[in-house]
Amino acid sequence: MGQRRILDVLRGETVFPPPAWMMRQAGRYLPEYRETRKQAGSFLDLCYNPDLAVEVTLQPIRRFGFDASILFSDILVVPHALGRDLRFEEGRGPLMTPIDAAGIAKLDDAGARDHLAPVYETVRRLRKELPDETTLLGFCGAPWTVATYMIAGHGTPDQAPARLFAHREPEAFAALIGLLADCSADHLVRQIDAGADAVQIFDSWAGVLDELSFERWCVRPVARMVARVRESHPDVPIIGFPKGAGALYAGYRRQTGVTALGLDWTVPMGTARRLQAEGAVQGNLDPLRLVAGGDALLEAVDAIVGGLKDGPFVFNLGHGITPDTPIAHVEAMLKRVREQG
Repeated sequence: MGQRRILDVLRGETVFPPPAWMMRQAGRYLPEYRETRKQAGSFLDLCYNPDLAVEVTLQPIRRFGFDASILFSDILVVPHALGRDLRFEEGRGPLMTPIDAAGIAKLDDAGARDHLAPVYETVRRLRKELPDETTLLGFCGAPWTVATYMIAGHGTPDQAPARLFAHREPEAFAALIGLLADCSADHLVRQIDAGADAVQIFDSWAGVLDELSFERWCVRPVARMVARVRESHPDVPIIGFPKGAGALYAGYRRQTGVTALGLDWTVPMGTARRLQAEGAVQGNLDPLRLVAGGDALLEAVDAIVGGLKDGPFVFNLGHGITPDTPIAHVEAMLKRVREQG
């Protein structure tokens, strides 16, 4: 096996210049992605078509040579596998019928494995087709973040529908979170079985919760997932990304057991270094600096790499790349990171 530099970092080594990849690196900022997306017919069809999902996953590797390739899929394939309707509309994002307490009681995971079989086939093919030195990342959404879309039926600015539901119907919400934790952990295990080298848990809406709710709906479910994954794959690195967690980042790794921490762009460098003292960190360029380019981009790259170069660190964005990002800016970012050595 070629040296997969990101795995070295995730296991605690300092590698310089740091390895790099980007969240949403296979996506609409690439013309080749847009062409493949047209062939698929719909976003969901693209997620479930191994031929096309492999192609779009490989596109940013061919173009940029990232150190990691992340499976092309979506966090909402798990509720879809549980029988919820799901569609994606341009300009509106994911849409599904909102679920209530009665609907939660009827959820059934019996067919989830078969439903998600094309995703695992994509992972198997990717491991064969990727360069040997490229780390293959699997992923899923964290239970809290996935539940927010299930409760509201769509994304909202502060996920108030899910927050209210959790306060008003705590038993039903706990049942939903527990089912999502177990199904999502199994989803990660099957990705690892199929060839994923490491996995990431995306908690994109962690930052909207108060401290008590964060512990109950973010920390505990992810800890449950980590324990379940480690029963069968004790040595596979797990990256936790509780976006917007702020001061609550401090205890997240210890409380959940994740190997590495993904940091959003609001995390100060001093905080990032303190978190790095406990293990690998990943991040945390503001995606809008990547859109802007020029000095705004380069000064941030220098500050991040310079600030975190003395410990285990994976360079990434602080959230996903946006569709309006110029390709030349991605090239400039990677050149700057790689020149650091």
